[in-house]
Amino acid sequence: MADTVAAGAAPSDGVKQPRSVRVVLLALMIAMMLAMLDNMIIGTAMPTIVGELGGLEHLSWVVTAYTLATAASTPVWGKVGDMYGRKGSFITSIVIFLIGSALSGMAQDMGQLIAFRAVQGLGAGGLMVGVMAIIGDLIPPRERGRYQGMMAAVMALAMIGGPLVGGTITDNWGWRWAFYINLPLGVIALAAIGVVLHLPRKRSQAGIDYLGVALLTVGITAIVLVTTWGGTEYAWTSTRIMELTALGVASLVGFVFWQTRAAEPVVPLHIFRSRNFTLMSVIGFIVGFVMFGATLFLPLYQQSVQGASATNSGLLLLPMLGAMLVTSMVAGRVTTNTGRYKVFPVVGSALLIAGLYLLSTMDTGTSRLTSGVFMAVVGLGMGCLMQITMLVAQNSVELKDMGVASSTTTLFRTLGSSFGVAVMGALFNHRVQDVMAQRAGALGSEVTEQSAQLDAASLAKLPEAAREAYQHAVSSGTHGAFLLGAVVAVLSLAAAVFVREVPLKGAGPQQEDTPAPAPEAV
Repeated sequence: MADTVAAGAAPSDGVKQPRSVRVVLLALMIAMMLAMLDNMIIGTAMPTIVGELGGLEHLSWVVTAYTLATAASTPVWGKVGDMYGRKGSFITSIVIFLIGSALSGMAQDMGQLIAFRAVQGLGAGGLMVGVMAIIGDLIPPRERGRYQGMMAAVMALAMIGGPLVGGTITDNWGWRWAFYINLPLGVIALAAIGVVLHLPRKRSQAGIDYLGVALLTVGITAIVLVTTWGGTEYAWTSTRIMELTALGVASLVGFVFWQTRAAEPVVPLHIFRSRNFTLMSVIGFIVGFVMFGATLFLPLYQQSVQGASATNSGLLLLPMLGAMLVTSMVAGRVTTNTGRYKVFPVVGSALLIAGLYLLSTMDTGTSRLTSGVFMAVVGLGMGCLMQITMLVAQNSVELKDMGVASSTTTLFRTLGSSFGVAVMGALFNHRVQDVMAQRAGALGSEVTEQSAQLDAASLAKLPEAAREAYQHAVSSGTHGAFLLGAVVAVLSLAAAVFVREVPLKGAGPQQEDTPAPAPEAV
């Protein structure tokens, strides 16, 4: 153990971590940051990319291709890790991500960039799952709570630093370095994982469930496209959206049917027999729904209504992300020390409801201090929920299903974010256009005909009356979006109430000699 880390090599409470454990955890956090930071950096570089490569009409596909590939590949990576070994699948996902990053940086037109971003997304699907599953292999659930702060810190750093780093890199080195910057970080993670991490090798006799993979991929792709295109590229009632919806539903129904018959199913349905696992999947979906909606509309409100600078847009979320970081660290430490965790989903959901309701009360006269306090309440709620959902989900399955448990929980959160952005966005756009038409007449309708979200340059060009009308419209739009979020968060509270507090495996020195509890069932 002096030089390598093996499965189950977590130190017990009060024992100093071996240096090798810290090295592996550092490498895992770097990989996690690569997956989270990428879209944040690319967002600020997109205007420059379009200026050089052209293809403005295909701009949204640069993000959509990455998101689709990530969502579709997530459950596959989890299953491959369970079947053939976690280390090999994780290293492979890093390599694919780095290849996609290098190719994206060398793209010569928008079509190539979209294709290479899809390659990058395929690798990214394995990064988050790999991090969670390897931590699940190395560290018993009760001890895992202490590392929640590290993961929350990485998430906060990515959201705050991403736009700043992206702008700095694009202005000084050029947009291609927004992709190339992944390479040195990825090589460091690869080297540390390759040398220090040693997990048991596996070799499943069963082959990969290709039909299940195909059905799941088609279903997820159709759902993400519906939530991405609905209300923007196509009307919600258009033929294209209806066709995609039917295709998605049919594929997922077929997938569930096939999983009951496959020799080695991609998502073994028996994991949903655990009440806690099912409830954590529901809560994870709602956290994704609320969190990504909040991070989309809060900067828009602060820039349009409160006059904040778009340059430092990541810093606008600091009250929410700072509160999330602190609460996540406290929740992890309390879970490690006491072995109790049910209080956090319950309290977190209640805080989420309260915070979203407070955000829905903001208007054109709300100060930055007041909105910052409201954001902090939401952050406190998310801090109680973000990592606890993964911890309880992993504690609810056997070790052999650690990968699919991690990937399924991650997938539900990803799908929740897609639905959140789509549904809250549709409500926001509808309210903005209605209020603009009421307050500014034909001019208001003309201003928001193409998009209900105006950038700073477009906003500055508006006449005073139209600008004031737009501020009221954005305030009304965010009111509707956050009120919807509060209503949805009630489902999270209902799910949290029914969580059963099953003792965490590896739960502290006093239980060292007792066998780990079997996963609970409904």
